[in-house]
Amino acid sequence: MHIVYLHGFNSGPQSLKAGETASWLRQHAPDIVLHCPRLSPHPAEAARQADELIAGLPADTLLIGSSLGGFYATLLAERHDRPAALINPAVRPDRDLERFRGEQTNPYTGEVYTLGDDDLRALQEQRTAAPAAGRYWLLLGSRDETLDWREAAVHYRHSRQTVFNGDDHRLNNWPKVLPEVVAWARRQLSSRA
Repeated sequence: MHIVYLHGFNSGPQSLKAGETASWLRQHAPDIVLHCPRLSPHPAEAARQADELIAGLPADTLLIGSSLGGFYATLLAERHDRPAALINPAVRPDRDLERFRGEQTNPYTGEVYTLGDDDLRALQEQRTAAPAAGRYWLLLGSRDETLDWREAAVHYRHSRQTVFNGDDHRLNNWPKVLPEVVAWARRQLSSRA
């Protein structure tokens, strides 16, 4: 089995959740191969990078996406018919990232870039209007200070959802629920084989 972890906006493979995922897999599921690409800050390029990676992986691949990575995971789960676990996913990043228009510095990578009109337009074009029922498991924090968890709950209303009361955008409960997510993914993928 393979897992592709897609990080969020101004994040990277060195993020805490990505590290927690890698650590847990090394210790408890060494048979799973983890891929955690460093995504471009430009949405069209980020989607292309992730699409190429996933296209080259076998059918037993789970996507995990956090925040903006959840948005990309949705796009790619639909395109490649893969299950996806979404951690506080962005639903309308074209709107939410409007306030970040201009020069940015990624604190994980140090990369300086400009978020512009083309980037916001690409996000608008990448949006999945109606995510497939049953393909996703949403993991939401009810005190998400970055995104409104209720928007994701409505957008993915035909998918499994777990709302952690009092948890925030970082989702501190991620290490606790990760074993169950992996078990869910194994069931999802075996039923497709």
